[in-house]
Amino acid sequence: MTLEELYKRIDLQPEMKEKLCAVGEEVNLETIDDMLEQMQELKTAESAYRKLQTVLAEDEGNLKMLYCQLECARRAYETCQAKLIPDTIFLDTMKCFTRFLEECKKKNGRLFFDRGWWTYRQTSMAIFRIGELEYERKETDGEKVISIHVPSDADLSKEAVEDSLNRAKLFFGNYYPEWKDCRYTCNSWLLSPALKSMLSETSHIRAFQNRFEIVRENKDDREYIEWLFQIPGDTDPKDLPAETSLQRNAKKYILEGGKIGAAFGVLKVLSGHPHD
Repeated sequence: MTLEELYKRIDLQPEMKEKLCAVGEEVNLETIDDMLEQMQELKTAESAYRKLQTVLAEDEGNLKMLYCQLECARRAYETCQAKLIPDTIFLDTMKCFTRFLEECKKKNGRLFFDRGWWTYRQTSMAIFRIGELEYERKETDGEKVISIHVPSDADLSKEAVEDSLNRAKLFFGNYYPEWKDCRYTCNSWLLSPALKSMLSETSHIRAFQNRFEIVRENKDDREYIEWLFQIPGDTDPKDLPAETSLQRNAKKYILEGGKIGAAFGVLKVLSGHPHD
């Protein structure tokens, strides 16, 4: 797969395709090949990303980093093919780049790349999107775990979540058997107990919360500002949008001194299978 084919298959924005075409003329991939290779490996991806940041130095809009990470994604396709991982899973995973660019544009009013600190997880195949949810292979204190992430465009209906969880269990059993029977965890604002009073009994978010045993809360976490309101995290509370019922309830709660924060939970299990 060429870079141009990858751009097309992940529906990259035409404006960004043009910019990356110009950036490609400036970046000598041969001189950074070792870092690109390391950014495809689970254990070295983060350090390789830090090194590449230093090497690229002046990088307006982080477009050189985006170009390099998409080159890593292109190479990862060959690895996925060798492991017989379906193209749909590879492409759904790498469409994160397109989604993040769109989120950045919505939040900041212009198109640039602000998520390189995260997307080396996709280039190293630590994260796969399987259906509506993303799953990250991690090791915590020597224990293998799978961390669940919820993309901004995810359908959290019971059926969609159930389908994703079941497919994930099959996926890891087939392609990464060492992660077959590990715990599934989630650390997200979506699990915050503070949301319960703002959600109806039929809420998809509430149903998603109920799948997890909450282990701990972090009431000072402010990432929910960007995800729930889709604006910069340092926005004054009185300026938060109130277009949806959840936004309205959350804004009222925050203005009254409440903290939404985030929570960490472990997926409840029954006979070794993810269960709600």
